[in-house]
Amino acid sequence: MTTPADEILDIVDENDRVIGRSPRGEAYAQGLRHRCAFILARDADDRLFVHRRTPTKLVFPSLYDMFVGGVVGAGESYDEAALREAEEELGVTGLPAPRFLFKFLYDNGTGQSWWSAVYEVRCELPVRPQAEEVAWYDFLPEAEVERRLGEWEWVPDGLAAYERLKEHRAATAE
Repeated sequence: MTTPADEILDIVDENDRVIGRSPRGEAYAQGLRHRCAFILARDADDRLFVHRRTPTKLVFPSLYDMFVGGVVGAGESYDEAALREAEEELGVTGLPAPRFLFKFLYDNGTGQSWWSAVYEVRCELPVRPQAEEVAWYDFLPEAEVERRLGEWEWVPDGLAAYERLKEHRAATAE
């Protein structure tokens, strides 16, 4: 039986070019740069899907996140990973293809670095999040998410993606 740590990832350089492959566990342990997809899921009322990760997650256990998503597998495109991850984490099938918004290099300065593609999707289906991934969830108005930013402990890469998303919205609104 394979575990998430055994999943093979493409390892990429600072320009997002594939330079090798590695099991996820080794990529994390050695700080190898890889790829991730972040998907902001909204319901029919335009509320954001927010969740708290389970304590068993390899990265950022028990923290809150306003994105669903995860690593891009070896040979997988960002678009493929975005749809797969959104459907897996929300526990649905038949989502529309998430809409690509932008990409950025997340680097926390302590050896964690990954290329991050940010997407948005509307989910009007009843969700059944994976129990092994999601400890708690709700759809929250974005104003409430903003209020909770200073109260809850958020995954740092999701927080970075959310800040960049707000900058992206401001730049495209001009």
